[in-house]
Amino acid sequence: MLDESLLDTPDALSEADRRDLLRGAAEAGARVRTAIRLGTEAGIPDLKPDGRPRALLMAGPGMASAGVADLLGALAGSSCLITRLHPTGVAPAAGALRWELPGWAGSVDLLMVATADGAEPGLSLLIDQAYRRGCTVVAVAPPRTPVAEAVEGAHGLFVPMATGPYEQEVPLGAAAPGVLWALLTPMLALLDRTGLVAAAPDALQKVADRLDHVAERCGPAIATYSNPAKTLAAELADALPVIWTEGQAAGPVGRRFASALAELAGRPALAAQLPEALASHTVLLSGPLAASADPDDFFRDRVEETPALHARVVLLRDRPTGGLSAVPAARELALGHDTAISELEPEDGSDLETLAEMIAITDFAAVYLSLASGV
Repeated sequence: MLDESLLDTPDALSEADRRDLLRGAAEAGARVRTAIRLGTEAGIPDLKPDGRPRALLMAGPGMASAGVADLLGALAGSSCLITRLHPTGVAPAAGALRWELPGWAGSVDLLMVATADGAEPGLSLLIDQAYRRGCTVVAVAPPRTPVAEAVEGAHGLFVPMATGPYEQEVPLGAAAPGVLWALLTPMLALLDRTGLVAAAPDALQKVADRLDHVAERCGPAIATYSNPAKTLAAELADALPVIWTEGQAAGPVGRRFASALAELAGRPALAAQLPEALASHTVLLSGPLAASADPDDFFRDRVEETPALHARVVLLRDRPTGGLSAVPAARELALGHDTAISELEPEDGSDLETLAEMIAITDFAAVYLSLASGV
């Protein structure tokens, strides 16, 4: 059950936030600026790539690395193949994970490693393997870690991960807000140098400004009625989020939101892109999860009984390709099945800015849902 009164009690939110998730979400803009500085000190602006790599190989553990690969793939489009190397192993522990290069990887490919830990032996082995194959290696990880040493031995480019002082006392998981931006920002700056993504230093500064703006709108002191993240969290209190996305940047945001809801708030969610979602989720909205599935739900004693779980559509919208939009059809389908809708459409800006705004609002929403649910 969601304690909605807690959402509008900043002191109670702070007391419940034992993992410093709200601080991580609020500091996302500062994390981008620190990552820009560390990337500059590492020499990214001075790089003069000899053409574009044939393929980008992305490796790292957990949701943050997966999100980096997904977002870079969306931003790069068809200009370059981006492949995430999925780890194998008997457990999700750093020492148990292993990665392997595909057989075709060679000297014309770029291996990018992103990890908030840096102690994974499997990543060090992967970097050594890439060096023997002739791949160029770039890594973002905490300094003075085995991964940092492996990159140095492979004559690759190492960028220290931007961290906050409190993270030394409270280790953050891969889903924690801020970790994504610490890993993603240097990679964006690097791919800007290769011409694969438009992420010049001034564009990244605008991303940081947009993240700060969202933090002001979605902070714990802002009441629910004017706070889009708290509003979304309250709307999803007793719902199964069915996340429909439209636009190039919105797809990875929707998938990240579903992962964050599971990892931070312990809530299941489904994510799909429009217009395919209209076909794949029609039966779902017609089945037992539909709001109209239980005609007695209106008269249920909500104090004595646990509310029935119903689907709620969450529309995440970016600029649709070619100006064609499936959103009207999505609204018609949801409302035709008595399914409530939450909509999130960012303010105008570049692809990076709109992407940053959607990630930030959904990150805050996942955090509020976690805290108010006592997770």
